[in-house]
This record gives sequence, structure tokens and C-alpha cells, in this order.
Amino acid sequence: MTGAVALPAELSLPAPATPWLRRIVAANLVAQTGIVLTGGLVRLTGSGLGCPTWPQCVPGSYTPVLRQAQGWHKNVEFGNRLLTGVLITVAVATSVGVWTHLRGTGSRSRVVLWLGLAPTLGVLAQIVLGGLTVLSGLSPASVAAHFLLSMVLVAAAKALQVLLRAPEAGYAAPPELRRVLGVLVAVTVVVLALGTVVTGAGPHSGDATRPARFGLDPRTVSWVHADAVLLLVGLSVAVAVGLRLTGAPARARGAAIHLLGVIAVQGAVGYLQYATGLPVPLVAVHLVGAALVAAAVTGVAVETLRARPAPG
Repeated sequence: MTGAVALPAELSLPAPATPWLRRIVAANLVAQTGIVLTGGLVRLTGSGLGCPTWPQCVPGSYTPVLRQAQGWHKNVEFGNRLLTGVLITVAVATSVGVWTHLRGTGSRSRVVLWLGLAPTLGVLAQIVLGGLTVLSGLSPASVAAHFLLSMVLVAAAKALQVLLRAPEAGYAAPPELRRVLGVLVAVTVVVLALGTVVTGAGPHSGDATRPARFGLDPRTVSWVHADAVLLLVGLSVAVAVGLRLTGAPARARGAAIHLLGVIAVQGAVGYLQYATGLPVPLVAVHLVGAALVAAAVTGVAVETLRARPAPG
């Protein structure tokens, strides 16, 4: 294909991951997505300051105490902190597994190495950022940063999962399609960032007694967010059509169809929650949907760009 280009050779590993490593990496993706839900429930139930200090829950105790003023909110927030321990375990297992695989195969792929280290480094950063969020009284900017870092870790987990599989041969994405993919990723970042602004301006501030919000009109920012989503839909359709017309491999085309399905469901949930006054269950589903969109966009981009031309 004239003008087609491929990713750097270091993204093609000497050997695909073993089944046990693939399971660990899949568990990491699930865990990174799951912590988005539990963290969102902390905010949605007004339990963000259920443990008002950090790293302790209350002064003098790392766990909630019986007559704590925060009532049942303390258990929600402390439960999320406990689940972070599970995430750390999975993250470290992922990092060690990827390091071992790279050494065992003689690969020097720095991209895969850093993606393997990302879960551990990211969770440590999240712990610090989570502490700063509590100490800032749930500043909406801190909460937004906390969520967006989770989106980065979800995307990194998905990219790692794709790169540890054997690449499909016989295809290299043309420059035009690569540029559309780049715009798709950029618009996804904008959509996710605008989503945090919508949440930060809305009723689910994260604390039951001391709400902290952006001083913005929720209706206005919601429609700006919706407009960005419509652009995302158009770009996703363009990528899916482009992959089909250029004879992309099955996995890349399947990833594009999956992305369209995820965006369709996420968009429907978004409009429904807006029309029904942002009920907690729908907002929780929408939060998980955001992580699924981040993973799906990453999946189609990496699957497409790492497919390489057939030899000769």
C-alpha cells in the first residue's frame, strides 16, 4: 500500500505473552476499571470525606471508629481504601510479570516495559492524589484529576493487553487513517475531561455536608460535553469505515465495531441520566462507561497502528 507506515519495530515482541500473564494483564484492566466504580460510589453517596484525614481515617486511627461523626459514610470511603490494596496487588503482579516476560524473551521494548510499570507507578500516584483530594476538602479539580488519572491507567492497561498479543500481519494503516485516529484519541481526552467538569458542576459533589463544586452552569457544560460526544461518534464511524475500506485485519475492524457499540450505550445512558435528574445508579453506570470508552478507543488505535505489512 503506497505511503503506508508502521509502528516502531520494538512494539513487535519476540513472543506473545504466556496464558498466565495474559490473565494477570486482563485482571489489571478489570481492576483499573473497577476502582473507577467504587471511587465513583464514594462520590455519589456523599462519602468522600467519610474518612476526613489521610493516611489515617480519623486522627489516631487508620480504620473507622465506632462513634465517628461521619456515620455510615466512613464505611464507604474506608471500603474504597481497602480495595486499593487489591489493586496494588494486581498492579505489582502485572509489573513483575511483564518484566519477567521481557527478560525471558530478550525484548528491549521500552514501550511495553513502561506500560508494564504503569499500574504500579499509577496506583502509587493515585494514593498520593487521593490523599491530597481528601485534604483539599474534595476540591472538584482534585477529584477530576483523580478520575482522569484512572482513565490513563485504564488506557495503559488496554494498550498493554493488545501489545502482548501477536500482531496481525499484512496491513499498515495509511497516513490519512493514522491522522484520523490521532484526532479520535485527542477528542476522547476532551470528552473525558469535559465529563469531569459536568460532574464537578452537578449535584454529586462527593460530601454530604460540605459540597464543593465548579461555579459553572450544569446545563451549559452538559451540552458542550454532548457536542464533543457527537464529534467522537462521527470520528469513530470514520475510523470504522476507513478500516473496512483499507482492508484492515479482523481484530482492528472488530475493535472499531466494539467502540461504536460502547459509545452508543454510553451516549444513551448519558442522555437518560440528564433527562431523569442524574439518578445515582445511572451516573454510576456512566462512570464505568467512561472507562470502557477509554479502553475501546485505545484498543482500536493500538490494534490498527501495530498491524504490520506482510514480509516482502
